Amino acid sequence: MVRKLVLIVSVFAVVVAGPVFAGGQAEEAAPAADAAESADLERTPEDPRLHQPGQLTVATGEPVFPPWMLNDDPAGGEGFENGIVYALAEELGFDAEDVVWVRTTFDQGITPGDKDYDFNVQQYSITEQREEFVDFSIPYYEPDTVVVALPDSAVADATSFEELRQARWGATIGTIEFDYLENVVGVEDIAVFDDQAATFQALLGDQIDATVIGLPTALFVTAVQVPEAEIVAVLPKDENNNGFGFIFEEGSPLVPWIDEGLQALIADGTIDALAEEYLIGDESIQEISE
Repeated sequence: MVRKLVLIVSVFAVVVAGPVFAGGQAEEAAPAADAAESADLERTPEDPRLHQPGQLTVATGEPVFPPWMLNDDPAGGEGFENGIVYALAEELGFDAEDVVWVRTTFDQGITPGDKDYDFNVQQYSITEQREEFVDFSIPYYEPDTVVVALPDSAVADATSFEELRQARWGATIGTIEFDYLENVVGVEDIAVFDDQAATFQALLGDQIDATVIGLPTALFVTAVQVPEAEIVAVLPKDENNNGFGFIFEEGSPLVPWIDEGLQALIADGTIDALAEEYLIGDESIQEISE
């Protein structure tokens, strides 16, 4: 009898629960509708995958330097990289006022983990080593690497890597330039500095003979910041450097959308026009190939 009673009670529970279960299905429809609505908003300024839907949150350095961004003012829109960001925002449907800037150090951008922004832009070279910890956009620019030194430096008249290796070198910590000196030029002893300003102070203070940086930065540095220095040579391409890209936290779902926008800016000539405006080079600089 006990077994029968349990069976009857169980059947009764199922019968009574029928409408409740149906109601449960109705309640579950709301999350499904929310998911469908979220999917409809993807690739729009209200994309729920954005750090803050409704705005494009972009990180950059503290400070920022010309020609990448002028006047230490990313929101001013003057400069090569912030020019790209505002053109990209417009391409993706954002208004200029929807672009929100946050500041990070260079190292924070390539550190693994969650990011409190959508992407970071500050001349990050795309490398396999970094791709183990963060995601990159497609490249938006690939600068030449150049040697910067004082006119009377030991490398001022160098014509080979062997001569370059005899000098005292310095570079900013965590940068592709440090890797370039070590892996391409073959320099074994490199003085390391926290930022670009400290590197050039060391150059002026005769602590180092030379450093390497991207050509656009070198043009500004030698014209404005450190006019005592000069560009003494253009070096060959680093096969491990695939150009500059935006950095995202690993696994970011935004990468394909941002890439699509960048591809449109490349195709319509926007990025070439910005490069011509801000990143003008000098083809007369001597080249050292080995």
